[in-house]
Amino acid sequence: MELCYQLPVLPLDRPVPKHVLSRRGAISFSSSSSLFGAPDPRQLSQRRGAISYDSSDQTALYIRMLGACVIFKQLFSRDVRVRSQVGFEPERRGSHPYLGIDFRTLHSRAESAGSIPVRRIRRLFSFQRHLLPSRLLRGPPHLNPLHILDEDYCGQAKCMLEKVGSWNFNIFLFDRLTNGNSLVYLTFNLLNQYGLIELFQLDMVKVRRFLVLVQEDYHNQNPYHNAVHAADVTQAMHCYLREPKLAQSLTSCDILLGLLAAATHDLDHPGVNQPFLIKTNHYLAALYRNTSVLENHHWRSAVGLLRETEVFSHLPTEDSLSIERQLGSLILATDISRQNEYLSRFRTHLDEDDLCLGNASHRHFILQMALKCADICNPCRPWELSKQWSEKVTDEFFHQGDIEKKHKLEVSPLCDREANTISSVQIGFMTYVVEPLFAEWARFSDTRLSQTMLGHLGLNKASWSAMEPEASGSSEEGESELTRVTEEPSSRALSQGSQKS
Repeated sequence: MELCYQLPVLPLDRPVPKHVLSRRGAISFSSSSSLFGAPDPRQLSQRRGAISYDSSDQTALYIRMLGACVIFKQLFSRDVRVRSQVGFEPERRGSHPYLGIDFRTLHSRAESAGSIPVRRIRRLFSFQRHLLPSRLLRGPPHLNPLHILDEDYCGQAKCMLEKVGSWNFNIFLFDRLTNGNSLVYLTFNLLNQYGLIELFQLDMVKVRRFLVLVQEDYHNQNPYHNAVHAADVTQAMHCYLREPKLAQSLTSCDILLGLLAAATHDLDHPGVNQPFLIKTNHYLAALYRNTSVLENHHWRSAVGLLRETEVFSHLPTEDSLSIERQLGSLILATDISRQNEYLSRFRTHLDEDDLCLGNASHRHFILQMALKCADICNPCRPWELSKQWSEKVTDEFFHQGDIEKKHKLEVSPLCDREANTISSVQIGFMTYVVEPLFAEWARFSDTRLSQTMLGHLGLNKASWSAMEPEASGSSEEGESELTRVTEEPSSRALSQGSQKS
């Protein structure tokens, strides 16, 4: 089976050193072969172009076109697999239609009959740049229907990355500047900024491919649980890793695990919660015995991509397996149904003042708490960012409730748009979930960032309260629903799992 990598369009007259052409890893394409289907191997033998790369050259890519011009898809995007059966297109990994519901289109919006699939076209040409550097030479803007990432946008994205440690970092703007590739750009930049690629001798091509596959496996049709959310959590995790207590104690392996866990913590999220999977007898619920169903799936999906791309293949087997296990421990900690369990343990450590960051297990626990904070830090962001996230997550909840009503299922807590409003959901969430967690985090790390987060939290809560005239009347209902979400007994889940088995 041949494997074709998708590479960017580069100037065709770029000189190619002779020693590069003789390297291993050369890939040839025939001008008559299709990059998006299954080219005939006999056609591939007719060399019309050559591509060679080597990780020791900082993944420099050299392209020489000897015949017709070949247009590649997005830079380091998902690889095109050459299949033996022409035209065979398997179902998207991790997508499972259930009860007539296709998770791939669960949150998609209907398009008009005559509309152009702009997003599909943009993804096709993502990261491709015009060969002419000036807009004046490219003609008027109306002649360019695609908003392709050009030098100006690239420069703005780089300027934003210089302030990636700011709590006011606008991930929505950054995602637009990177043409929807914020997770790849941001995570790769942080890995390089911490020196992890060089320290662990990671192959930059493999790391890039891994990050692109991770981004592709997020369902961007989801209003909230998508790649932008993962990028936002990764940026928040970076802010926490820079806090004095953590920066002085964490090892390079801890930082690597923290960033990877943040980037993959919601990988392949279907846009519905665990109760939905359980009540519909979804096979994932049966597989993981109704316990941390989504989190287990996120972890296993991340491990699958790590092994597929062979990011850690050069490390000893014991080390790579250890990384996978610790990655799972971090991702599983984001299960909201175990919120009180982790919070109580955290509070006990702080009360007894027995946290020793020189201890590996204590450092790992702090990483778990940092990831939990990063995962639900949206209410602690500035209002203009926090409000957008609140609307997105509530939209996803309400859409699930509509699906449950349509199929005559019990509506999950916080998912009934007729019984809840955005403000009531957010006030309850801030009061019973976010405030307790970030109050304890401020006890652990009493820094300017912690006070800033608590300040934003208070202002945002006041803003939502002003929009909810009957906040007092709905507070008890919100508390009961949130209690059902955050205090689900593990014994109950285990008993349900044993009945299924």
